[in-house]
Amino acid sequence: MCGIAGIFALEGEVDREILARMQARLGHRGPDGQGITIDGRVGLAHTRLSIIDLEHGHQPLFDRDQRLALVANGEIYNHVELREQLQALGHAFATRSDCEPVLAAWREYGRAFVKHLHGMFALALHDRDSGELILARDRLGIKPLFVCRRPEAVYFASEIKALLAALPGNPEIDPLALAAFAQMNFASGRQTVVAGIERVLPGEMLRIDADGRLTRETWWSLSHVRTRYHDFDEAAAVFDDLLASVIPQHLRSDVPWGLFLSGGVDSSVLLALLDRYAGTPLHSWSVGFPGSSVHNELDAATALAQRFGTRHTVLEPDAGDLLARLPACVWAADELMGDYANLPVDLLARHASQSVKVVFSGEGGDEVFAGYGRYRQAAVKRWLSLLRHPRRHAFRSRGILDPLGNGLLQPRLAEAMRHWRDDIARAWAPEIRHWSRLQHMQHTDLRTWLPDDLLVKADRMLMRHGVEGRVPFLDHRIVEFGLSLADDLKIDGRNGKVFLKRWAERLLPKASLWSRKKGFTVPVRDWLRGPLLDRLQRSLPHHPALTPWFRPRGIERLLDAQRRHGRHSQALWIMLHLVVWHGLFPGCRYDDPDDLPTLDELLDA
Repeated sequence: MCGIAGIFALEGEVDREILARMQARLGHRGPDGQGITIDGRVGLAHTRLSIIDLEHGHQPLFDRDQRLALVANGEIYNHVELREQLQALGHAFATRSDCEPVLAAWREYGRAFVKHLHGMFALALHDRDSGELILARDRLGIKPLFVCRRPEAVYFASEIKALLAALPGNPEIDPLALAAFAQMNFASGRQTVVAGIERVLPGEMLRIDADGRLTRETWWSLSHVRTRYHDFDEAAAVFDDLLASVIPQHLRSDVPWGLFLSGGVDSSVLLALLDRYAGTPLHSWSVGFPGSSVHNELDAATALAQRFGTRHTVLEPDAGDLLARLPACVWAADELMGDYANLPVDLLARHASQSVKVVFSGEGGDEVFAGYGRYRQAAVKRWLSLLRHPRRHAFRSRGILDPLGNGLLQPRLAEAMRHWRDDIARAWAPEIRHWSRLQHMQHTDLRTWLPDDLLVKADRMLMRHGVEGRVPFLDHRIVEFGLSLADDLKIDGRNGKVFLKRWAERLLPKASLWSRKKGFTVPVRDWLRGPLLDRLQRSLPHHPALTPWFRPRGIERLLDAQRRHGRHSQALWIMLHLVVWHGLFPGCRYDDPDDLPTLDELLDA
């Protein structure tokens, strides 16, 4: 788990000073070491968080004749098996690094090399002989990668803030990405909130040839998956075998690891699996909000920790503790991504970093095994939604700002709102006719909500504290298996995730598996009243971050409505995020996440 950055110069040679500035912006992702290599027009930079082969795994990595250079972020979980396969084909290795087999795989398989990698990764590989640079991102988008093409060079990096170090002037906001953020709490697809900076998409490879031409190809997708399993016993046997391969690979590490334990089904099943395959006591952490209006699962998490004998830590922060973290969380997220859970996850990561360098979590379980309530919408509600929103498949069709009317938006944002859902529509994949409606919904979330919200949280909040996050439910083999289950193995009436719960009955108490899904919720609605609401009422209507996009009178009406009935917390949270982001990222003045302005200072700007 690391940070990577680089430059492909289209004019002249690589500017080492710019590359070093980009690398410095990624220091939090790799506190254990740094490396730079420049070969004419190509420069690669790396910051290292040591997880495997602590002594010899420094990057950039080179092959034996210095033809290839590699920087990579993430983990190649099948590196042991891949190394043995490549050694049998005559390749030799100098380290135990999980990334070194990537170089031999390129030599052996060419551009098909990524299909042999099982793991979470974003990488850049330079081939001196051909002059080409390859950028690739893992199948599910667990690890981030951004790119910016300018007349003088193509720049890439693990985080947007590193690219801002290479660009002149202040960043301009992309109105389409801002519209998506305002409606969904995140922007999806290729465009980011910074105009000119794009995501490398999950399962995508970019190739820059010796002449500087950039081409893209999708090297993995779920379109080949078909419904295969209708019988529970058959599916359970396949799942047993799958886990026997996946979990031991994900456990490979030369440093201590632990688990974020929410008390829900996914983290509970994961705890039981880690206990089965590791067999040693592990650290676990939970966070909750007793005395608030949201559901609290701390008791369930503590009971599980006791059952499996973990070294368990319970955190119970108050509103002041978490809101004080907001500037650092926005800085870490890089993108405009307003998931409430960023705050407690950042807190958990800080505590975990004091004893481990790897943390497991249950991201992906709801998408892979169909746990969300939105997957079980009643037919009548779906029909009514289709009447309101034709051609939207009645899925993720209503945005956060929709109930507020156009009186809130300035013309430029109002125009962009016509397209806020375009990436959701593309992810629905209507051209795949052999899928059920449920499979389309799962796929849509796996291509949008998952990589651009949940995995941003899982990567950035942990990496801010030098902790690697591992998400076994998003091993591509498990994802393909989950999507291939028949619908009635995933949903039964009001129950979701049916297969996973039935399968897990051998490991966990039935009552904890089949209780109604509560979800992990942060009491933001409780916070957005009283003194904080008073503070926002003074600052938001005429704040320079908001007035280009929102009408001051519309903001005032929104604040008044929140005071009366408290139903617009999400909309106000989005505006608060935009204010904080605006204070941190124009000019990207802040390299140190521990030396940021306070929330009050940003509101006063």
